[in-house]
Amino acid sequence: MAPLTRSRSIQPGNIPSAINAYYYAQRASAALIISEATQISQQGQGYAWTPGIHSPDQIEGWRLVTEAVHKAGGLIFLQLWHVGRISHPSLQPDGMLPVAPSAIRPVGNAFIEMEDGTGGFAAFVTPRALETEEIPYIVRQYERAARNAQAAGFNGVEIHAANGYLLDQFIESSTNKRTDEYGGSIDNRSRLLMEVVLAVAGVWGANRVGVRLSPMGMTNDISDSDPEKTFGCIARKLNDFDLAYLHIVNPAMAAIENRTTPDPSALRMVDLIRKKFRGTLIYAGGFDHDTAEAWLRQGKADVIAFGRKFLANPDLPERFRRRAPLNADDPSTYYGGGMRGYVDYPTLSQQRNAEPRLCVDVRWR
Repeated sequence: MAPLTRSRSIQPGNIPSAINAYYYAQRASAALIISEATQISQQGQGYAWTPGIHSPDQIEGWRLVTEAVHKAGGLIFLQLWHVGRISHPSLQPDGMLPVAPSAIRPVGNAFIEMEDGTGGFAAFVTPRALETEEIPYIVRQYERAARNAQAAGFNGVEIHAANGYLLDQFIESSTNKRTDEYGGSIDNRSRLLMEVVLAVAGVWGANRVGVRLSPMGMTNDISDSDPEKTFGCIARKLNDFDLAYLHIVNPAMAAIENRTTPDPSALRMVDLIRKKFRGTLIYAGGFDHDTAEAWLRQGKADVIAFGRKFLANPDLPERFRRRAPLNADDPSTYYGGGMRGYVDYPTLSQQRNAEPRLCVDVRWR
């Protein structure tokens, strides 16, 4: 199960609760659940109501989740997240500016909590460029979050270095204009990621650590001048750690989903990552049963992760085994809200028994 932001932590404090535990336990038949992106610090938050892993209450809340998943027979990794510039002062400690490798304002809007308690949008601001001497503190934030994930009972962690967030901002040339040892060459732009991997692996052991990358991704106004060179180099460097896996956001996602021919550059990237990275390779994005099986047979990936299909089908592996129809997901309920569109998608057995949509008796606020 791929990481899926759902913005349903309880407030104040961005704390996971019983409803989140129920949601994940419903999906425990996944070979591995990768949790929703979870901010490693208040500075790392970029969206309203997303959970954190930096306070005692958050650790206790996540323990509800891990215990529920384990009781249901599942395994779960926590995805560690710092959004960098994809934030807003209203989400930052003391209303400070978001931080980034360089002071470059992203195009678009942040999703924040409005004064009336509803979700709304506010224009991104120009972030503050991190000083060189601040960067070790960012690494320590990841290390502390990794220790907190252990305390919360997770089976491992995934480092989110994709989709235009902080580590990706350091990696890609459009967002990193630094002239110190964290900018310029690919080795320098990937330095922070490697330092984070080393620190987190020091907590967990590298075989309980995954990394997520999005080569050729454009999410959150990001790009690279030579993505094949950049991400080929990073995939090769990650071999030094003997990671649990490398998790790639599929650069051919749209074409795979629409059953059209992918752009040749996307296929070159897929082949390049396969060639450069010697460990377990996960791909996510746009797959159904048949396209996933095809990529596995062709050796493009070792594991396929599913996001939206798992969102709407808590028993997705069983549906795939039976080649059963899938529930359609409801985008209007992706972010924020309560149980509707979260824990009320029916399983096959509930549909066969003509049961109504599930109602869970938990306190929600």
